[in-house]
Amino acid sequence: MVPSALALLLALGATALAEPLRFIDCGSVDGSIQEVNVSPCPTQPCLLHKGTSYSINVTFASKIESQGSKARVYGEMLHVDIPFPIPEPDGCKSGIQCPIQKGHSYSYLNKLPVKSEYPSIKLIVKWELVDDQDQMLFCWKIPVQITS
Repeated sequence: MVPSALALLLALGATALAEPLRFIDCGSVDGSIQEVNVSPCPTQPCLLHKGTSYSINVTFASKIESQGSKARVYGEMLHVDIPFPIPEPDGCKSGIQCPIQKGHSYSYLNKLPVKSEYPSIKLIVKWELVDDQDQMLFCWKIPVQITS
């Protein structure tokens, strides 16, 4: 009984770190975002520590059918999008069961690694997930600060 109680406490602690974020929808066309979570990010702007990886969880509803999806992530500075590599750009390998069905809700899960060599800077993270036709299933932005 004790191990399951401990597991429950750990699960509750993990969900407490994943507060829904205030985000800007930057052009979701083929889907609608229900919630964006970055963990850990207890306050905004999110403080992203170099050498750390952050969990991303986006709940969205699809307005279309698509065989697949692909993520694109950018660091936006002075209205310029700088591509930001992520370990797994394939949405079908990131919690989404493909093919994507119209009217279904999905939880997209991924990691945002912050490399040690990144500069300490404030910027906007822009995260897109596109369908087979290169249309936005979702697009969101949040302010972040990369720090040591």
